[in-house]
Amino acid sequence: MDIATPIGISAGFVIVIIAIMLGGDIMTFVDLPSIFIVLGGTVCATVIRFTFDSVMGALKLGISLAMNIDKTSPKDLIEEAIELSNINRLKGPIALENVQVRNSLLTKGVQLIVDGFAEEVIRDVMHGERDRSVERLEEGVKIMRAIGDAAPAFGMIGTLVGLVKMLATMDDPSTIGPSMAIALLTTLYGALVSNVIALPIADKLESKISQEYLNRSLVIDIMVGISRRHNPDMLRDQLEVYLDPSKRRSADDGDGDG
Repeated sequence: MDIATPIGISAGFVIVIIAIMLGGDIMTFVDLPSIFIVLGGTVCATVIRFTFDSVMGALKLGISLAMNIDKTSPKDLIEEAIELSNINRLKGPIALENVQVRNSLLTKGVQLIVDGFAEEVIRDVMHGERDRSVERLEEGVKIMRAIGDAAPAFGMIGTLVGLVKMLATMDDPSTIGPSMAIALLTTLYGALVSNVIALPIADKLESKISQEYLNRSLVIDIMVGISRRHNPDMLRDQLEVYLDPSKRRSADDGDGDG
């Protein structure tokens, strides 16, 4: 689990709450009409821009990826690819069916090889899987940024609503306080939703796009190499272009047994 995300979000709200408590009663900053304007308005505006299913999917995806660390590394994928390549060369594609594939990214490709599909079909299917995965992440980023844009906007709308109510009832001093609360608290709520939740999660999703694209492109090359029954050492050399130079196997490592 990526504890940085829940810690960051919680810490952001805790800091604000502590600052409020040091200066007065926290219930002064709780206003249901303000919450309704910001949250309700943000949801409505986002659903108008995207489909309801897309919004729900983006929220689920954002929370899932933001709260979990993807432990898949290109180096791990390459090591597993070498094991699969050895089995395929020694025992044939059918033997791969009995191999416990540790990485979920490789599972689809291995099944395609076991089922006897041609290299072109494997490449097309895996390209489609990669592109759809990246598209889901990109849509998630767009929706979280839309939420980040809408929340402050409805905060300002709430501020205008509160100011209009206050000016319309200036002859009744008892209404000034509640109206000012709506005017100011909607801006606060909108800023918190945008800057503590929506935009940070959007940035985290965006940072995962390049990692997802890299890993899935690597898997495509792995599957093509295995289907061609490449020599494991040659396959490793081809795949290590995905690694940082400092993590690649040196010539001494490769010749150490000779």
